[in-house]
Amino acid sequence: MIVSPKMVADAEIMCFQVTDSISTEISCFESVVACSETIKDAVLESSAVKFVPRIRSGSCADIGTRSTMEDEHIRIDDLSGHLGSLLKCSMPSAFYAVFDGHNGPDAAAYIKRNAMRLFFEDAELPEISDIDAGLLKELENSHKKAFLLADRALAAESGISGSCGTTVLTALVLGKHLLIANAGDCRAVLCRKGLAVDMTQDHRPTYSPERRRVEELGGFIDIDGYLNGLSVTRALGDWDLKFPLTPLISDPDVRQIVLTEDDEFLIIGCDGIWDVMSSQIAVSLVRRGLRRHDDPQECARELVKEASRLNSSDNLTAIVICFSSPSRTESCPPQRRRFRCCNLSDEARSRLKSLLEGN
Repeated sequence: MIVSPKMVADAEIMCFQVTDSISTEISCFESVVACSETIKDAVLESSAVKFVPRIRSGSCADIGTRSTMEDEHIRIDDLSGHLGSLLKCSMPSAFYAVFDGHNGPDAAAYIKRNAMRLFFEDAELPEISDIDAGLLKELENSHKKAFLLADRALAAESGISGSCGTTVLTALVLGKHLLIANAGDCRAVLCRKGLAVDMTQDHRPTYSPERRRVEELGGFIDIDGYLNGLSVTRALGDWDLKFPLTPLISDPDVRQIVLTEDDEFLIIGCDGIWDVMSSQIAVSLVRRGLRRHDDPQECARELVKEASRLNSSDNLTAIVICFSSPSRTESCPPQRRRFRCCNLSDEARSRLKSLLEGN
């Protein structure tokens, strides 16, 4: 076949038209996809912006198998109302803490008794009007300062033995912002859509970053995993062990997040709980309880009771802080219909064939 220049030109025009049409359709499709992604992101962001936690909590403490109780805790669902003029905050505000004492109950009891002064008055809590990145950084610094002030206060308190100390974990809620500070092996665990999210890391000699820090400062961890007879690498007090220089410090790790509708509740507890159950097991237990009775106080009791049943050898303290009401009904995936295979006899197969053939 002889192809004339005109035929080539016509073919090129048709090709360009088809290509333009396809390009237009692809461009239009990409625009729709991009628009849908933008809408999706906007919905998620809007959900986070609009979320305001409905705070309520419950707690439980038990001496366990020990002869003395060295745990203490604080539970304040309305921090603004508790502090009065010291904290003017229109949004929901709350404060929680657990203290796990060692070598006596005095250090934990002292920090609990003076917590409002140490963590809010002396630590120079910034004025809260509108929460932004600058204010959150100030709050973080304020909490770090509070831990150091509390540590020095224990050193200056003549009625408290220099061998006595305590681990400390605090949780501050301001609107949708959650700030956790921890020194020691208490733990905070967030439930996010049923999954456990560890908000703290246990400061123990067996934790690699802590072990490295201790060894770089010349500390020695014995074969049983103890630092100077302690199972933690951070604590308040213990001043007999902190002079002249020691890797045992009171500096807390601080973490802050923005809560969303996916964040259901927070568990904070002393190590007597976590010695015998994982974070996920604790979250699942509390989540089931909330769906049964929607009572965080009862959930805290159930958590302590379960740790006791699992033979925890320590004092037991747990606080459950709810941010929203649970859904009573769990969504279940649709069940597939099950078919059972069966064998047909030759006679049955013949009858079925006749029916299908219309005989």
